[in-house]
Amino acid sequence: MRQSLPPLLWETSRPGKRATWFSECDVPKTEIPSGLIRDDAARPNLPELSELDVVRHFTQLSQTNYAIDTTFYPLGSCTMKYNPKLNEAVASMRGFAAHHPLAPVAASQGSLAVLYELQEQIKEIAGFAAASLQPAAGAQGELAGVLMIRAYHRDRGDTKRTRILIPDSAHGTNPATVTMSGFTAVEIPSDREGNVDLEALRRECDDTVAGLMITNPNTLGLFESRIEEVISAVHDCGGLVYGDGANMNAILGVVRPGDLGIDVMHFNLHKTFSTPHGGGGPGAGPVGVGEKLRPFLPGPIVERTGDAFCFHTPEKTIGRLKAFHGNFGMLLRAFTYILVHGPEGLRAIADNAVLNANYLKKLIEETYPVRYRRPCMHEFVATPPDADGVHTMDIAKRLLDYGFHAPTVYFPLIVKEALMIEPTESEGRETLELFAEALLQIAREASETPETVTSAPVTTPVSRLDEVRAARHPVLRYRSRS
Repeated sequence: MRQSLPPLLWETSRPGKRATWFSECDVPKTEIPSGLIRDDAARPNLPELSELDVVRHFTQLSQTNYAIDTTFYPLGSCTMKYNPKLNEAVASMRGFAAHHPLAPVAASQGSLAVLYELQEQIKEIAGFAAASLQPAAGAQGELAGVLMIRAYHRDRGDTKRTRILIPDSAHGTNPATVTMSGFTAVEIPSDREGNVDLEALRRECDDTVAGLMITNPNTLGLFESRIEEVISAVHDCGGLVYGDGANMNAILGVVRPGDLGIDVMHFNLHKTFSTPHGGGGPGAGPVGVGEKLRPFLPGPIVERTGDAFCFHTPEKTIGRLKAFHGNFGMLLRAFTYILVHGPEGLRAIADNAVLNANYLKKLIEETYPVRYRRPCMHEFVATPPDADGVHTMDIAKRLLDYGFHAPTVYFPLIVKEALMIEPTESEGRETLELFAEALLQIAREASETPETVTSAPVTTPVSRLDEVRAARHPVLRYRSRS
């Protein structure tokens, strides 16, 4: 049975209802500039509601949404894992939450100590010489990394390096980052094992290459088995290697990217260290660098002198990326997560992420073929069963009727009809088995009654939308029928 959406606020509006009362203005009207006085005709046309109307409306709306606190959220690449409530408690502590970013350094030592320790933790975990917490999202961390590569070459007078190589299994934002940074993106194909085609890479490596952007594990959920050879090929032609840290939760405590020769990498704190993700809220994408790029880090960063902490701007910095000092609340959450787990716990995160993905893959791979039949890391890419007229989008929509959010669909582009599934380290065996059984049941439906799948969803408040039309002809504001 289809759920019903809560009524619109306009539909519950009644003349005279009020949720808030304001006292009379204590400034005489004669002292208020006439341009600031709104007459009745200029009043905004807003619904009139009681406080209870408002509370119920937004509570009911929240209950129609999917959230990691209520359901399994297997979005490949995006790592929609559980955010421990302890993180929220720490970020809400008054000493942190009420601390103003313009407070003097002398009055900010506790907050600066947290930033300094987080920088040190990131350096140690990933094997880098230095780190900056400035970038406010993973994509901005990418931008910082490529801008540092550009600054490094320009500082040496090497202006002929105009190309950056990107494997076709890389994170989807990489080409945009390269273009925004003034470089030309060059795609490198994958080989039959899902690794970077090493010969194709070597053919492109010349003195016009500024660097390589590589995601490892890649978006196929596979670890680059010849990663050191890939890095050497780029270094040998004078380029630098950017590591997209989107999938770092698969290798925590197992591999340090800096030890492999990666020159710069960003960390998606929501993917690896459990800060909230989605909804357009604040993000964080710190960057770690090797010794070559230390002078070019975005600033300010925090330094320690004796028992005191202060801000420092690297001598050849690419500049600020954000007002103030990063999204401090997100950084606090990540700091808490790292401290709670410690070295052994961080390693366990990777172990469980890889175990969960391989277990789920094993449960469904005979029905949902996996293109690369080798052990995966934190995620894997499956394809739909062979059923007439049933596609990836149909399966994604039908999963909603079973109470599950869909995986990432149609990405990466190198796998036709891709279903990109990441169970994350947060989930237990029982959840994975329920999800697998839902997928297998949908496969049976696709074979026996395909219209059941192609007409899904049937239990959600709205049926399948015309997404193409919505994108081309969006309705961006409500217009009252009256």
